[in-house]
Amino acid sequence: MKMKLLVGAMALALVGCGEKQSLDEAPDTSSPAAEAAATAEEATPDVGLTAAPGVAFDYSYAFRLDDDRIAKVQSEHAEACETLGTARCRIVDVTYQMVRENEVEAQTQFRLDPGIARKFGADALASVEKAEGVLADAAINGEDVGTQIEQSQQRSVGAAAEIERLEARLRQGGLDKAERAEVLKRIASLRGQLETERDGRRTGEARIATTRVVFNYVGTGGLPGIGHQNPFGNAWTTLLGSGGTLLSVVLVAGAAILPWALLIALIVFLIRRFRGGRPTEPPAPAA
Repeated sequence: MKMKLLVGAMALALVGCGEKQSLDEAPDTSSPAAEAAATAEEATPDVGLTAAPGVAFDYSYAFRLDDDRIAKVQSEHAEACETLGTARCRIVDVTYQMVRENEVEAQTQFRLDPGIARKFGADALASVEKAEGVLADAAINGEDVGTQIEQSQQRSVGAAAEIERLEARLRQGGLDKAERAEVLKRIASLRGQLETERDGRRTGEARIATTRVVFNYVGTGGLPGIGHQNPFGNAWTTLLGSGGTLLSVVLVAGAAILPWALLIALIVFLIRRFRGGRPTEPPAPAA
C-alpha cells in the first residue's frame, strides 16, 4: 500500500516537529529559531508513528533561496545531522552544482531515526527562512512495508512446509532417477525462495528502522519575486526608481535651459515694449 501526502508551496510550512521530548529536553522557545520551528510545527499535519505502524516514510523538501546562500544553508543542515550522531542521523549523499551562470542546484540526502525525522525537517526550514528562503514543495511518501513483511513470512512458512514434505518423500524412497532429480530441483528452488524472502524482510525492516529525508535546494537565478520578495513590491520599487530617474533628468535639463529661456523672454518683452512706446506720426490734414 502506498500513501502519499503532498504539501504545496502555498502552505509555505514544513511538515513539523512530532517528536515527543522529555521534560529535561524541553526546547527553548525564546530564540527566533525556536519560534520559527514552533510556527512550522503548528501549521503542518501531524502524522505520528503510532498512527502508521509498519509504514516506511520518505520525506522530500524543496527549498528556494538565493543562489549565493545555498552552500551555507546546506552546510548548516549537514552540521545539524552530524550533531545528532551516526546512530540517529547519517548523511547518505551530498551534491552541489552550478547548472548555469549564477544558478545553483544542490541536494542532501539523510537517513534518520523515524522519531526525529519531522523535527529535523522543521529545524531545516527555520534555517532556510533565516536565510530569507522559502519552502517551495514538500512531500511525504509512505509504503506499508509491515504488511509486505507479514505476507513474506506467510510465503516462507508455506515454502518451508513444502520443503519438509518433499524431503519426507525423498526419505521414503521408491523414486526413479528422474523423479528424484525433479524433487531435488524443486527443493533447491524453494530454498532459494526462502533466502529471497529473508533478504526482502531484512530490507523492509531496515526501511522501517530509518527514514529517508531529501533536501533539494533550488536557486532563484537572480529572478525577482522569488522567496520572501514581493513581486508587486518589486514592481512598485522599479516604478518609483524609474520615475525618480526621469524627474532628475527633467530637473537637470530645466536647470540648464531655464536661465536662457528667461533671458530670451526678457529680451522679447523689452523689444515689444520699446516698439509699443514709440510716438506715432500725426495724421495728415484733410484736403
